[in-house]
Amino acid sequence: MASSSIQNMPHWPYDAFLSFRGADTRKSFISHLYAALNGKGIYVFKDDKELERGTSISPGLLNAIEDSRISIIVFSQNYASSTWCLDELVKIVQCKNKNDHQQMVFPIFYDVEPTMVRKQTGSFREAFSKHEEAFRENLEKVKNWRDALKEVANISGWELKEYRNESEFIWDIVKAISSKIPVKSETLKKLVGIDSRLEELRSLMDEGPNDDVRMIGICGMGGLGKTTLARVVYDLISHEFEGSSFLADVREKFENEGSVISFQRQLLYEILKLEKDSIWNVGDGINILGSRLQNKKVLLVIDDVVDIKQLEYLAGKREWFGSGSRIIVTSRDEHLLRTHGMDEVYKPNELNYHDALQLFNMKAFKIQKPLEEFVQLSERVLRYAGGLPLALEVLGSFLNGRSVDQWKSTLERLQIEPPNKIMSILQISFDGLQELEKKIFLDIACFFKWKTRDYVSKILEGCGFSPVIGIEVLIEKSLLTVHENNRLWMHDLIQEMGHQIVRRQSPDEPGKRSRLWKEADVHHVLSQNAGSEVVEGIMVDDYFLRGNDVHLSAKAFSLMTNLRLLKISNVQLPEGLEYLSNRLRLLDWHRYPLKSLPSNLQLDKTVEFKMCYSRIEELWKGIKVRSIFFFWSLIYIFQ
Repeated sequence: MASSSIQNMPHWPYDAFLSFRGADTRKSFISHLYAALNGKGIYVFKDDKELERGTSISPGLLNAIEDSRISIIVFSQNYASSTWCLDELVKIVQCKNKNDHQQMVFPIFYDVEPTMVRKQTGSFREAFSKHEEAFRENLEKVKNWRDALKEVANISGWELKEYRNESEFIWDIVKAISSKIPVKSETLKKLVGIDSRLEELRSLMDEGPNDDVRMIGICGMGGLGKTTLARVVYDLISHEFEGSSFLADVREKFENEGSVISFQRQLLYEILKLEKDSIWNVGDGINILGSRLQNKKVLLVIDDVVDIKQLEYLAGKREWFGSGSRIIVTSRDEHLLRTHGMDEVYKPNELNYHDALQLFNMKAFKIQKPLEEFVQLSERVLRYAGGLPLALEVLGSFLNGRSVDQWKSTLERLQIEPPNKIMSILQISFDGLQELEKKIFLDIACFFKWKTRDYVSKILEGCGFSPVIGIEVLIEKSLLTVHENNRLWMHDLIQEMGHQIVRRQSPDEPGKRSRLWKEADVHHVLSQNAGSEVVEGIMVDDYFLRGNDVHLSAKAFSLMTNLRLLKISNVQLPEGLEYLSNRLRLLDWHRYPLKSLPSNLQLDKTVEFKMCYSRIEELWKGIKVRSIFFFWSLIYIFQ
């Protein structure tokens, strides 16, 4: 069920308020403590004024105390000499008692003992002697200060003298403070059925001695919520470790970037704060990871692994990591996980009936209980979805706001396909799109996943698809999301649904499909003259057919009169090239083998034009590329 305790928590503008005597600790202990708390993502209010102004605490500080979940009081030798600090302390105690202890207080005894604070001895006695003289007309104020000191000194805290050094002292404080701050996750507020999964996974992670390095795999089909589960665990327990890193979408980014160096850099930066340009090749990354993390207790999540080498480069051996470290890996491939030596492989089940119903209701009705006229219809939808979270979310989003008749019509269509065919469930959202939205979806599924929203919009705008509203509709229908750096992303199952839609256009003949993205299909079409006017896009990654002296027939392009997207490389055209479609909006031909373009080709509406490392000497026969300014006036390149 959804975590009601998290949903009902009060909002605190600040995680923590630091009360301290600036002259004693501001430039030493407080600066280190503040940096450590900030490094853990804890939002701390710290008064940075070097000199106290006036005789009473400012309204801003009073408000900051009220707005802080936790108050951290650093008692030092001269803490009690500051009436400002003592006023802060009284306010902190008042807030703690007023709010039924929802606001927590943690004392730190820095070069003083709790007894000195509690009984006001030593420097505290000297300070209060002066206060009683200065406030002889208002001894009630002094009494309030004394009472506040006694109350806070009786709270369990930390004493510097119990530690070998300040770094250990600060680490224990930060770890304890972190554990008291709930996860700030919008995702966590919306989760359903997470509690049992978390309990099962945590039990596997906690087996064996605490100082063991344990590697745990999370395995299952796409759409089960493997990444979500790993993210929640990471958010909940990362404070317990000296360093942590979440490497998201490894498969996706590995395929696009062609290297794990970026992941090695991210890992080293997040855990060791090494500069991101500290390594330049995979071998150096392995050496640094294997030597620099051995003494650190770390939490590492490697998400969506498809190749054993990805693990070898990022978590090759458990000896790389310090005692008590935990490595979590998500993958669809159980054999891969076991081959790498996971201690346990956790395979989450589909949602049970209760959780599936709750999740579906949240998406379809925005409430936890369906309207009465939809109860039986909802039951039928649940049977089709089979407890798969992604299917429930997509189907629920599609049916949201629709009439009973539209629900019934949708369910009738579902009966055409077996309920365990997830693709048919996902395609319901696609079928509800307008034609231009369908084209945008298929283009992104086949060619532009993980590209930036601006880049894709510019390309598709050139195709006349009105992508600004079209992409927004896809996001609303849960077919598309926008990730960090404004990149478009869709779940693997949804992308596979798009692929299947295209393959079904012509199951046996790729040349009669609207989009081609697999090397084998592209090779077949271009070498066998199997193209047709149906083909709208051919896009394969760089170095297509690299290392092969493959001769393709130019006639294939003559048949593709509606081709608007073309990205290929390293192909030979012994017969030359007489035709390319004037509908081309993207032309990216790596190592174009000819000296000129077809004479019929018009580039005035082309959005992206790339001919890197080509042999081109003239745009068209008779028109030499003599002026770089002329050349660039003909093309537009958007990155």
